[in-house]
Amino acid sequence: MPARHFDGSRVRALRTATRLKQAEVAAAVGASDAAVGRWENGRSLPDPEKLPALARVLGADLDGLFPRNGLPDLADLRADAGYSQYETKKITKTKSAGPVAYAERGKSRLSEHFHEPLAEAYGVTVDELLAAQDRSFGKEVTDVRQQAGPRTLADKINHRLRASVPPLSDAEIATGINRHASGVVISAAGVRDLRTGRQTTASSIVREGLAAVLGTERPYFQTEETVVRDLVDGLKYFAESEEGRYRVVAARGLDTHGLSPEVLAIVSKAVDQVHRMRSERRQPGADGPARS
Repeated sequence: MPARHFDGSRVRALRTATRLKQAEVAAAVGASDAAVGRWENGRSLPDPEKLPALARVLGADLDGLFPRNGLPDLADLRADAGYSQYETKKITKTKSAGPVAYAERGKSRLSEHFHEPLAEAYGVTVDELLAAQDRSFGKEVTDVRQQAGPRTLADKINHRLRASVPPLSDAEIATGINRHASGVVISAAGVRDLRTGRQTTASSIVREGLAAVLGTERPYFQTEETVVRDLVDGLKYFAESEEGRYRVVAARGLDTHGLSPEVLAIVSKAVDQVHRMRSERRQPGADGPARS
């Protein structure tokens, strides 16, 4: 499952900043003082279902304190609602947690009459529950897609977040984007919607801000149409220049870091071809007299 990222040092810093004792945190999440200490020093991790209570007692947003890379599966929904797998039998009114356990492992799908009670308990819609179930049954397909590289905007954001240490919160990303845009163009909730795939489109300035905040090249978050348009504009710029003395792309709207090395190589090759064709046309006997 795409587990939430847990940073014990960040938990410790937040706890001390709010003047909470380890014993107070332990009581709020149903753990021992020693367990909280082990979490904070990185010797162990809390059970995923304890993270919501831990975020609440620290006065923090769950997604902000413990970000997740990717969309939730069934086990994630359960943990985010604060339920252990064993406790789900109370929700499904069955003698064991088997129905939920098998669904979470991708062995047997939930019976239809479990959909509404589980969705209500987890605080999601039935459609969101079923989408999470599909992810529980589609881990191999998801892994193959990830190997092929991130494609959707949400996938790209989460891919870059995995390289961020410590991971940035939605609020921190929103602040960075707004600073880049010199105005308010997105909120923390808006970033969360993009990261989780609830919102699949974003303005060009938001995409530029994402690239700046998450430390990647500008085209990474842009649509293919935008990248192609900028590339064509750049080629036109070079084709119209009289001398081929510019070897670094500075197309309108792009700085020298605007294109990846691979794209730069393609553009450089194309520019060389343009200048070679122009030179050949100037040669005597090449479709007419040489041009002065």
